[in-house]
Parts: sequence; C-alpha cells; structure tokens
Amino acid sequence: MATEHTQEHGHADHAGMTKKKIWQVFFYLLGITALEFFIALVLMPMGMNHGLGNFIYIVLTLLKAYYIIAYFMHLKFEKMAFVTSLTVGFIFIVYFIVLLLTEGSYLHVHMN
Repeated sequence: MATEHTQEHGHADHAGMTKKKIWQVFFYLLGITALEFFIALVLMPMGMNHGLGNFIYIVLTLLKAYYIIAYFMHLKFEKMAFVTSLTVGFIFIVYFIVLLLTEGSYLHVHMN
C-alpha cells in the first residue's frame, strides 16, 4: 500500500505569522505613530527640547522600521546569514552617504 504524504512547503518558516500576530504588530505600529504625534503636537509646543524630540523621533522611527522589515517583509523568518548580509550592505550605503555629504560640505566651505 502506498501512502501519500502531503507537505506544505514554505509554511514552516512563517509559522509565527498568524492573523493575530499581524494585528498585534499593526497595533504596535499604531501606538508608536500615536506617540510620535503626541510628542509633535503636545510636548514640542509646550517647550520640549528639540534635540531630545529629534532623538526620540529617530529611535521611534527605527523601531517602526524594525517591525515593518521583520514582520511584513518577513526578514524575521529568514536565515541569519541573509539578514546579516542585508544589514551590512545597508550600513555601508548609509556610511558612504554620510561620507559623501561630509566631503561635499567640506569642499563647499573651503573651495568657495
């Protein structure tokens, strides 16, 4: 007697992405966005330091980017080597942009 085995390929890697988890991440993102609006519309006009406000915005934006990339782009479920290669590549791109802006600023100031 032959037995048939049915396998669902690809679903084992994404077993953690249920509708409940998607809604949970959605509400995390909604809460972070509401916190950003609260800071911008309530705390900043009341005299919050702009440097501190910008730092908080950057941290909250990076947190939102993590949730979007990890869950909605499914990188949380990828192999670590792939995620590391993307992260290192992204860091180099940001580093080169900062270097180009710094060099361009230097040349603009000292050549004119």
